Amino acid sequence: MAIWALLMKPIDTPAIPARPLSRIALLAVAAGLAGTSMAEETAKAAPGGPLTSTASRGVTARDPSTIVREGDTFWCFYTGRGTPSLQSEDLVTWKPGPRVFKEAPEWIAKEVPKNDGVYWAPDLLKVGGRYLLYYSVSSFGAMHSAIGLATNPTLDPESPDFRWTDQGPVVQSRDGGDFNAIDPSVFQDEDGKLWMSFGSQWSGLKLVELDPETGKLLKPDEAMVPIAAGQSIEAAWIYKRKGYYYLFLNRGNCCAGNKSTYHIKVGRSEDIKGPYVAQDESLMIDGGGTMVLDIKIGTLTGPGHAGIVEKDGKSWFSCHFEADERMGGKATLGVMPIEWTEEGWPKVTPPDAGK
Repeated sequence: MAIWALLMKPIDTPAIPARPLSRIALLAVAAGLAGTSMAEETAKAAPGGPLTSTASRGVTARDPSTIVREGDTFWCFYTGRGTPSLQSEDLVTWKPGPRVFKEAPEWIAKEVPKNDGVYWAPDLLKVGGRYLLYYSVSSFGAMHSAIGLATNPTLDPESPDFRWTDQGPVVQSRDGGDFNAIDPSVFQDEDGKLWMSFGSQWSGLKLVELDPETGKLLKPDEAMVPIAAGQSIEAAWIYKRKGYYYLFLNRGNCCAGNKSTYHIKVGRSEDIKGPYVAQDESLMIDGGGTMVLDIKIGTLTGPGHAGIVEKDGKSWFSCHFEADERMGGKATLGVMPIEWTEEGWPKVTPPDAGK
């Protein structure tokens, strides 16, 4: 018999007078309620819980792109074989989306022969009627690298127009040079000009102007603009707010789990080409920067690859963390609130801080 039927069946038993609960019984009830409350709080603070409780989304993703929105769906692309993606309806819960590439673009075997099919640190932006997705092709610790471009009129895999088309390399670096062509970040200004910042280690981060029609270099022979330098540097990302260009970047070392020393710093300039200046007036080209997210934040270690996305009139800061202790030390996608001080500096405080 169904349990609800048993509960509804009358039972002929003598009435028992109500008696006050004993102190032990009251304590037991209180302990049970406290246990339930603690369990609920623990669940909320677990990876993938509400954005007000934890930044960790509970999904492993390293070097995430800027989160972009098409229709009711948010998309994020990240380092992996074929450039994998994640999708979400609310920034809270994320599930796997399609990969950009089922097979390696033909040019890679010739131009970057040591690449193993894993493409790093993608970024994307909708320009005109199509999405431009830039991705890194390299091998660990090498300077022989390239940034490739793929385009798609839509991110919706159910659309008949959905199709990624590789457009080949945009920027390349070679052994013996002084820069590394990885970690692209794309930004379009209010005047329509399209820019890409990129770079890792060696002589630091560079800025180049792109052609909005092709997504490739506007002036291939023009010198790259150096925008930040110093030891252990990569993962540039530019954001504009109230007349200032903000350059977010990573310092420290990645890829060592909870021993990673990745952290995010920022500087700003009234000119996209710099100079980018920290809050203490140090120059980013000289190794300066204002701390945005430090190495350790509660159970999270090694924030990297900044981004900002808008939802319902509120700004959210995105990045990955090299490790989340609650996920056995795996990397995780992070989404957390961002605010701005009266002086115009970003303030990012994950709910996990102090836990």
